[in-house]
Amino acid sequence: MSEIPRGSINRTARLASLPLSAAGRVTLGWGQRLIGKDRDTVSAEIQRRTAEQVFEVLGTLKGGAMKFGQALSVFEAAIPDEYAEPYREALTKLQNAAPPMTPATVRKLMAQQLGSGWRSRFQDFEEQATAAASIGQVHHAVWHDGREVAVKIQYPGAAEALRADMDQLNRLGPLLGMLNPGMAVRPLLQELRDRVMEEIDYTAEAENQRIFARGYADDPEIRIPRVVASAPKAIVSEWMRGTGMATVIASGTREQRDRTGRLLAELHFSAPQRVGLLHSDPHPGNYMLTPDDRLGVIDFGSVARLPNGSPRILGRMTRLALEGRADEVMAGLRAEGFILDKIDIDPQDVVDYLVPFAEPLRHETFHFTRRWMQAEAARLSEISSSDSRVARSLNLPPSYLMIHRVTFGSIGVLCQLDATAPFREIVERWQPGFVDDGQD
Repeated sequence: MSEIPRGSINRTARLASLPLSAAGRVTLGWGQRLIGKDRDTVSAEIQRRTAEQVFEVLGTLKGGAMKFGQALSVFEAAIPDEYAEPYREALTKLQNAAPPMTPATVRKLMAQQLGSGWRSRFQDFEEQATAAASIGQVHHAVWHDGREVAVKIQYPGAAEALRADMDQLNRLGPLLGMLNPGMAVRPLLQELRDRVMEEIDYTAEAENQRIFARGYADDPEIRIPRVVASAPKAIVSEWMRGTGMATVIASGTREQRDRTGRLLAELHFSAPQRVGLLHSDPHPGNYMLTPDDRLGVIDFGSVARLPNGSPRILGRMTRLALEGRADEVMAGLRAEGFILDKIDIDPQDVVDYLVPFAEPLRHETFHFTRRWMQAEAARLSEISSSDSRVARSLNLPPSYLMIHRVTFGSIGVLCQLDATAPFREIVERWQPGFVDDGQD
């Protein structure tokens, strides 16, 4: 495969087929209900078939389609086990696999990015990719000074394919609403489109990685590989060995699961305060547990820029909700635009909706499980429930979209890890506003 197909008819047709197929399944489901089949059984079958098709189609495409599939895959833990099992392995593959480029294409791209004498900058360069993802692939090499390095090269046509795929993925809004009725799908798609398009610029990604590497230099628990060289479509950085998080999820020990989960939470909450950035691509393919038990982190193309750290309002509203101070929660949410002036809603209903999400912070340690996340997803999917009505009444300001998505994505990964750790202590240490700060 030499490059990503750019806006081809086949590519568009495969993406466009998803909502059409889903609509057909819903119609068939209505018919089955008319002839007496149990409603829950029919709905479960529709959801299972829809999810299988989504991941099958997205998994065969590079570019934005696969990137969206990776983002969606972190929510796998929310899907009931009896439905998730048939395609859990496919989801894992989405996180870090795609067809590689040919060696001839690799040589051509390296010459374009690092110059015609690019080989002189390396003692050794392996032309076969060691890893491949949505818009680029990685090669193992040895830099001219003897350091092992990872060379990330962007697929030809990535920009065009990303734009085409992101446009087509807007059609998936109704379909994804069926998979997760509690998700604000269209804002998610738009926000995801904006962030994915930023990932085309490897020069910017390399600078993001340099900022993280400086901020976590010599950190005893988190390792960020340093950038050795960069170009608009290539990044050379230090090589890092370890056990991939997907492997920890599948077969890791209890100690590995708990440590990986704790360090992921540490990264999530500490980065805005330490470097003014939030690592915004929380799928397992971007993390590993190194031989010295640090969390190794890669892929810095998607970040949220938080120069003032994580917003204080998030910590304060969480604390007030846990304390049951409903009127103050309502006032704070209205002031920040989470509840619009025209919306009339009971403050206690809002707190009752929010508190279950903050349940991990009630305890000294918390065990993140698929069962817990599935219960939260089920709570929101019951359209007639009070929680569902509250969810539909809340607004998510654009400036909070990335933080919201990354936080819930990270929670999804913690549930896949089945991790137990002192998450409250991490939040107390890093999240502004969560510990009483005199504003009350």
